[in-house]
Amino acid sequence: MASWNSTSLEIVYQVFGWTAFVSWSISFYPQVILNFRRKSVVGLNFDFVVLNLTKHSSYLIYNAVLYFSSAVQRQYREKYGIGQMIPVAANDVAFSIHAVILTAFTLFQIAIYERGTQKVSKISIGIVCAAWLSAAVCVIIALPNHSWLWLISVFNTIQVVMTVIKYVPQAFMNFRRKSTDGFSIGNILLDLCGGVANYAQMTVQSIDQDSWVNFYGNIGKLLLSLVSVFFDLIFICQHYLLYPGKKAGKCPKLGEESTEPLIKSSDHPESENV
Repeated sequence: MASWNSTSLEIVYQVFGWTAFVSWSISFYPQVILNFRRKSVVGLNFDFVVLNLTKHSSYLIYNAVLYFSSAVQRQYREKYGIGQMIPVAANDVAFSIHAVILTAFTLFQIAIYERGTQKVSKISIGIVCAAWLSAAVCVIIALPNHSWLWLISVFNTIQVVMTVIKYVPQAFMNFRRKSTDGFSIGNILLDLCGGVANYAQMTVQSIDQDSWVNFYGNIGKLLLSLVSVFFDLIFICQHYLLYPGKKAGKCPKLGEESTEPLIKSSDHPESENV
């Protein structure tokens, strides 16, 4: 069983880990509070939220199974080395649980608050269905040989793909509206802080163990941080540099604003309601 070589680095590791947890967890609340105060979700892209729920659900499955399952941990060490530390910490599991709950609550707000003419696109629904169908097929494939590490790696891959895709609708909506009104920048600032802390935590573990297996052994966590930071910087530029102080207009009555979903097909312009 791997252990820490430096108590000081272990403490720093825990500090960075729980800093990421706090930052990422709190990052959900500015948008929830903004929706509640406005009694409207106009300006928040629904595709972003739907894809985000699949992303966090997949990440929860990966983190929880690798953290709690001794069988999966054994397969991990057989693949990467018996002396390697498991690359998932308690803060990763705690964050994933919290993220699923808060994202689901945001979807609930979308269902009850003013939406204008915004809808969830058929392509987003298709992407979500394809992701879970692929996961189900992989479960069937993994069962005979008990390939649990490979299976949870599939869920990790799904969360990476969803992380890349989920930001695009909101970024494009901001660009098309020339405004970030209705989308909380507080969410993004906290998300950026969490991404940097998450990357720092992985680095500290690698320094202590004198091994970079922590990075390629959990490539999903690494890409999660890098992709999040990349898009957070885009949103920050949109809010503070490109469209500072620009409003999309006073929050309209139901049906007055024509803000279409950002992921849509030219062959199927109509979209489904949430």
